[in-house]
Amino acid sequence: MSPVPGTSPGSSRSGSGGPGSGGPAGGPGRPAASAKTTVAELGVDPGALDWKRSGDGDGVIEIAFLPADAAAGAEGAGSVWVLMRVAGDPAARILIYDRHEWECFLDGVRNGEFDDAAGPPAS
Repeated sequence: MSPVPGTSPGSSRSGSGGPGSGGPAGGPGRPAASAKTTVAELGVDPGALDWKRSGDGDGVIEIAFLPADAAAGAEGAGSVWVLMRVAGDPAARILIYDRHEWECFLDGVRNGEFDDAAGPPAS
C-alpha cells in the first residue's frame, strides 16, 4: 500500500474512513488526507464550552458544539465544529469533527453500523 498523500512512509495515518479521517478519498469535494483541525487552531478554551455528557463519572463521552463564528481563525471557518472528549481522560484529548463528519457518524448510529461494537444489551 502506498502512503497517504501528505504523510511519510510508515505513518500511522491511513485514511481508513472513520470519523475524523476524511475517508479514503476524503468525501465529495474534500482533500484525500487533509490534516485535522486542532483546538489551538480553533482558538477556543475547552473549559469555557458547554459540554453535553452521555452519563455521570469518568469515562463518559462529552460533546460540545462550536458555532461557526466562534472559530473564525480556523481553516474551514463558517462551518459548525463538533468537539468530543472522554471525561477523566488524563491526556485531555479532544477529537474535532466538522459538521459533515458528525452527520455521517450520526447516520451510522441511526443505521445500526456500530451495534456490534456496543456488545449485548445490559440486563
